[in-house]
Amino acid sequence: MHTEFIGSKKIIEKKKKYQIPCSYHFYKNPPQIVKGNMQYLYDSKGMEYLDFFSGVSVMNCGHCNRKIIERTIEQISTLQHTTTIYLTQPIVDLAEKLSEVLPGDLNKSFFCMSGSEANEGAMLAAKLHTGKNEFIHLKGALHGRTHLTMSVNGIDMWRTSPDPLPSTHMAESFYPNVNDPSQTLSTAMEASLSSIENILEKRSGKIAALIIEPIQGNGGMLTPHKDYFKRLKKILEKHSTLLIVDEVQTGFGRTGKMFAIENFDTVPDIITTAKALGNGQPIAAFSTREAIANSFTKPSASTLGGNPVSAVTSLAVLDYILENDLTLRAHTLGKYLKDQLVNLKKKHSLIKDVRGIGLMLGAELVEDGSAASEKTDLILEMLKDRGFFVGKNGYERNVLAFQPPLVINKEDIDKLITALDEILMDLFSYKK
Repeated sequence: MHTEFIGSKKIIEKKKKYQIPCSYHFYKNPPQIVKGNMQYLYDSKGMEYLDFFSGVSVMNCGHCNRKIIERTIEQISTLQHTTTIYLTQPIVDLAEKLSEVLPGDLNKSFFCMSGSEANEGAMLAAKLHTGKNEFIHLKGALHGRTHLTMSVNGIDMWRTSPDPLPSTHMAESFYPNVNDPSQTLSTAMEASLSSIENILEKRSGKIAALIIEPIQGNGGMLTPHKDYFKRLKKILEKHSTLLIVDEVQTGFGRTGKMFAIENFDTVPDIITTAKALGNGQPIAAFSTREAIANSFTKPSASTLGGNPVSAVTSLAVLDYILENDLTLRAHTLGKYLKDQLVNLKKKHSLIKDVRGIGLMLGAELVEDGSAASEKTDLILEMLKDRGFFVGKNGYERNVLAFQPPLVINKEDIDKLITALDEILMDLFSYKK
């Protein structure tokens, strides 16, 4: 364990010298993070932070959770890696465990390393099964960093390539513009479904699948109407098009259900997972039903995907979620946090909208009809200085993102709300 740290300034110097400049960081005065314990992070100067971002919805079971990492350490001390060309037990045990918690008849999984890889694999599976090669995605979506998955991103800043693949088609979002009073969740749903059906009819017989997040995380915690997915599935089935649900950011208890799509009583054809599946260990998967899986028979592999260390860690993660009923905890504490944020919205006009499900919540900040992006950054900085890490997202990066480890408690929420309330009162005019 290091007892001396180089500090934030030196880290930034090294980043500029040795890393490709697309890698960025939060804060004008960022701390050097050196330690984690459940819902807490610690910097090189010993300051403690309540983490309300979970490394972008990764650490659902908490940082350095002893119940999990003890099993990780035991496995890493015994067998680290073989590739899937040799037989090991953890990967098949994990596939079996996933089949028990996945919705509906999704019982076959392929393991890889990242959400991008999982989404690309899911899209390949859809192409192989349907014999079609085009895809629909939504405005506001984020599905990955590869060329194909960037092509189905619906946020300009995350479409790094200037030339998205022509086989992808962007439909309207399911969430209304909060600055347009004529739009509602219902009208946004109708517009989205209509645009999807128009694409399906225009590209008749060519669309393999629609890929979609149950809640658009990077889009700003955009959450659809409760009827959206049921109606969407019927439209897709009418056109023999598969539904791929991207649960990379929403899965494993985050929304008060094991998977966010369960809040909408819909079973997708393919589901993708990553992030919280490994609780800090790199692992991802795409999972589907047997008929679709049986279309994917040509040799394929992910060298490190589902290696013994990641698989054992993921098994420990699933056990911890189930044994500690983190889904119920996320539901209960998420409702409490959302209620407190709604109360702040009534008090502070800067908060235009509060949305999300469970412990995946967003508060959109708008001032004089425009995105309050700079003030969002300022609030994040001030929360950090008070010992709280909160994320940001949205088209204009003006949405405060609340995605804490699911092991937080009511007192943690009260502390955060008090700090946010005081910051808003100190800095900004507000209407009661």
